[in-house]
Parts: sequence; structure tokens; C-alpha cells
Amino acid sequence: MSPSSSRAPASRPSAPRPSAPRSSAPAPRGSAPRTPNGRACGLDFGTSNSTLGLATAGAPVLLALDHGSTTVPSAVFFGLDHAHHTLIGRDAIAAYVDGVQGRFMRSLKSILGTALIDEKTQLARRRVAFRDIVRTYVEALKQRAEAQCGAPLDRVVHGRPVHFVDGDDAADRQAEATLADIARAAGFSEVSFQYEPVAAAFDYERAVAAETVALVADIGGGTSDFSVVRLGPQRRDRDDRKGDILASGGTRLGGTDYDRALSLAAVMPALGFRSLMNRGDVEVPSGPYFDLSTWATVNRLYDKAVLPELKLVRREARAPQLLGRLIHLIEMRRGHSVLIEVERGKIALSDAAATTIPLDWVEPGLAVPATRTQFDDATAPLAERLRTTVTATIATAGLTPGKIEAVFFTGGGSLVPSVRAAVRAVLPEAAVVDGDRFGAVGLGLTIEAQRRYG
Repeated sequence: MSPSSSRAPASRPSAPRPSAPRSSAPAPRGSAPRTPNGRACGLDFGTSNSTLGLATAGAPVLLALDHGSTTVPSAVFFGLDHAHHTLIGRDAIAAYVDGVQGRFMRSLKSILGTALIDEKTQLARRRVAFRDIVRTYVEALKQRAEAQCGAPLDRVVHGRPVHFVDGDDAADRQAEATLADIARAAGFSEVSFQYEPVAAAFDYERAVAAETVALVADIGGGTSDFSVVRLGPQRRDRDDRKGDILASGGTRLGGTDYDRALSLAAVMPALGFRSLMNRGDVEVPSGPYFDLSTWATVNRLYDKAVLPELKLVRREARAPQLLGRLIHLIEMRRGHSVLIEVERGKIALSDAAATTIPLDWVEPGLAVPATRTQFDDATAPLAERLRTTVTATIATAGLTPGKIEAVFFTGGGSLVPSVRAAVRAVLPEAAVVDGDRFGAVGLGLTIEAQRRYG
């Protein structure tokens, strides 16, 4: 059976234990009722980017839904002009960077499994539930895809991480149920799920020439997920793959955590992080810096109580000019701009030993240096979590590391050298295969949609 499926609002089956081999196997063909006039699709709703694919006669295809690109940034912008326009993807980012008045949100997936999903936020003169904001994004993807393929899409295989929430089965089940409800509210009548690393394995399998036992490492924006799978040309057309999925494991750690670590290590000190107050050796409050370094919490800084409190701190700070930069940034509502530059810096450090992160829009000429060594040191605890999770997943499969023949990397986070090194430390002899970093999961979900729905 699949991780879970949801066919009606009243039906919310629980997700099985992710560590059990059976939990990641697909449903047999014909297990879901057919809808005469609609098509099925695979939807990878990611923390940083999303894709949507359709099965064709030749192969699964990801639709180009955002200015000719198959990846759509998981971002929404609510304009505050008279039309109150709503934008998603690259248009949302462009509106924010261009200074259009409005509210920008990114990393929407990260609120699943948290209390925030049931809260409301202020948009102009109305309060909107966060789950409705996620629905707005998913609905827009669906409408764009339908316009492009010329047919309604009413069945979807949705990707999901192995764990939405670490160590909390109830919250994990609720997160999946919430995402199923959102998908139905967006117009899908049939909603089922597949673990994202298992989906990536099915995409990888199309190029496998001989039977292979592989570890799929899907390092996304919000989670890192792993599956041990048995793949091969003689297996790929089977309806029932439950015996081939040996184990799945994961942790709520991804590219946005690496962004936060780099931000706190390199950028936030230039805005006063860990600077001291006048009296004693007390540091300035750290809360605003953690909010500013986390995609999902940046908007907390725009609460009306934040600026008055920071201005009081500035009066008592030994380096008031640094607090002044932070205050100015918040007054401009440019918190997400910091993370956009940090993300670019992270990507640059994947290939270079050092880079510079520009902040000249905060203060003319302001820029901060960042080095690979600094980044690796700041993310060392994250690398250890990855090693632990990989080791545990292989053990759950009943194998030793030497039995893993290949490591298949996918997800934007797999570009980070220390991430790859953490996985390779457990599997030094396995062959390394790089897939479509931003498309493998979506393509695999599309393969699964064809298997399940025809």
C-alpha cells in the first residue's frame, strides 16, 4: 500500500510508520476509482520549489508552469493595491524585490505539522488562515497545469517527506491530513501520497541497467529523506513494489536550515547579533535574529510590538549602529531580501572557498564575507544528524553500508559539499549518481500516478 491515501473529506487514514519497509510501497494498479473525464498528475509541493507532472505515452513530463520553467518557487505575494492581486512563484519574488507594497511568504510547506497552519495572518484589512494561503498556491499550480494540458486534473499523487515532524506521529499524521484537505479544497477529488525519496527512486530506475540496491538521498528545502530501494529493469513495470522498498527514514532538516546557519554565522553579526549591552556581559536579545534567519518566521518581525522593543534595546547597546541597521531593515520590510542573498551565498560556497554577501540596500557599501570553512563549522551539527539518519535507515533495511551499491542524490540541498560528505562518510564505496535535482521527485510521482490511476 501507499503511505496513505485520501478520497473523501471524511476519510483521513493514518500514515504508517515511515521506518517500516511496507510504508513506502505504491498501491497496486486499479486500487483507486477512475474518473472518466479527468487526468491524474504527480505534484511535488516543496519547501523551496514545486513541480507538477503528467504521464504521456512516452515518458513522464514536468509541465513548464512558471515563465518556461518546470520549477515554481513555493512563494506567494499578496499585493496591497486596490486590486489586492495575488502572485505565485517568480512573479511573487519579483514583486517583493521590486518593492511592491504587499505581503510576501515563502517556504509554505514548513508550517505543515505546526500550530501555525491553523492560525490566521493579517492581509490588508482581512485575516486569512495559513492553510488557505497554501491552498491558494496549490490551486494556482493546478489551474496553470489544466490550462496547459487542456483537461481537468482531478487525481493527484502528492509527495510527502518521510517525516513532516520528527518524533511526533500524531503531528505527522495531522500534517498529511491537512495537506490532503488542502488538495481537495484546491479541486482534486482523489488524493494519495508517496514518500518523496521513493518517488525519486522510480525516476532513477528508468536509467538503471542492472539490478541495484541504492540509497536515495533527497535533500530538500525543509527535510532530508532517505530510502533504501531495490531497483532494476525487470522490476520497474511491476504493479506491486512493496517488496522493493526496504526502508525509509528522514529528518526535518533541509536547505533552509543551512540558510539559517550561514545567516547566523556570517550576516547577523553585522546587524548586532551577539553584540553586548552596556551593563554586564549580556548579549542583545537573540530572538529577532533567529526570526530573520528563518524563512517561515521572517514576517514575525513586522509585528507592531517589535520595533519599539528594538529601539529600547538600541539605547542600551554597546554597538547601537548595528542595531540601527536591523531596525532600518525591518522598517523597510526587507527581511526576506536578507535570506535571498544568504541563499545565493550558500550556493556560491558550493563551488568557491569564499564569497561576499551584499547588503548595500541596508547601508551603502555594506557587505559581509563568508567562507566555506565558516559555513562547514556552522553546519557541523546538521551534518552529524544526516549521518545518523542515513546509518539508521540502512540498519532498518537490515543491511550493512557495504551492501549499498549506489547513492542517488536529488534535491537542491544535495549541492552543498558538506551534505554530500556526510552521506558519503557512511557509504564511502557506493557509486555516486546525481539525478535531476529539482525534478526527480516530481517525475517519480508522475510515474506513480500512472501506476495507480492509469
